[in-house]
Amino acid sequence: MSEGQSQEQRWLLLIHQLPSKPAYFRVKIWRRLQGIGAVAVKSTVYALPANAEMQEDFEWLLKEIVAGSGEAMMCEARLVDGLSDAQVRAMFDAARDADYAEIVEEARDLADAIKTNPTSERHAEARSQLGRFRKGLAEVVTIDFFGASGRLAVEGLIAELETQLIEDKAMTKGPKKAAEPSELRGRIWVTRRDVHVDRIACSWLIRRFIDADAVIRFVAGKGYVPKEGELRFDMFEGEITHEGDRCSFEVLLARAGITDTALQAIAEVVHDIDLKDSKFSREETTGIASLIAGIAMANAGDEQRIAEGASVFDNLYRYFRSKRG
Repeated sequence: MSEGQSQEQRWLLLIHQLPSKPAYFRVKIWRRLQGIGAVAVKSTVYALPANAEMQEDFEWLLKEIVAGSGEAMMCEARLVDGLSDAQVRAMFDAARDADYAEIVEEARDLADAIKTNPTSERHAEARSQLGRFRKGLAEVVTIDFFGASGRLAVEGLIAELETQLIEDKAMTKGPKKAAEPSELRGRIWVTRRDVHVDRIACSWLIRRFIDADAVIRFVAGKGYVPKEGELRFDMFEGEITHEGDRCSFEVLLARAGITDTALQAIAEVVHDIDLKDSKFSREETTGIASLIAGIAMANAGDEQRIAEGASVFDNLYRYFRSKRG
């Protein structure tokens, strides 16, 4: 079982009813809820993870609703039937991924603009926008309670933009060199629990092509302090994670110095599923995305997901090998 997965999750629920008028008051409360990171589990029921800080946020909001002639109550709950804890956490992740996606879209537009018009005026303007991206990222991170995967794409793109804006370094700075095989063997690999396509693919690559006896640990997405000898992948500030517009599988493949064309094809499939940018648009992508989503829905345990995902990637690898031949 993943570290921390056995802990029972408790939730704060804000149940409210707002007056039909004035309309601005309803919009104001909705924005307040978005600002504190709450998600709607029902039309008038919003949830937050139960802790003292979240309780204070809801208490202030409750008072504001009542002062505006609305009705509200707050309770602490443990989910027993209907929605599961995992489903509610997925709601929070989806909400934050949407926030991250907005920043990613703007960052990509800026990166394209710099490449098209690399003038000093454009660079000055871009530095200002980059500061805004950093501020927006920090604001989303504060309400990203469970470590949504979209954050990695934002951080990778912002880092790439920063490199583009340092002209002299951008001309000389290349990708990190491939690691020696011994550097990647006999290590403890660590990643975020509740694995999905990028982490499943990376785990398969590690055990299939890098170290058959690799130990992989699954930990909380936030607040994990690495131990000596561990390699973090697809994690914030990890040794192997998103770089620029490359997903963690692409980065791991390059770091391991593997040039197998079948694996490169798999990397393109994983990239498009993970980053949702249709960069490669392979015909196999939609089917693999559905298979991985089904595995995640059917299996709560990370090792189970990786085991079933390994079969998918084994077959995909054989397919691309035969296609190449």
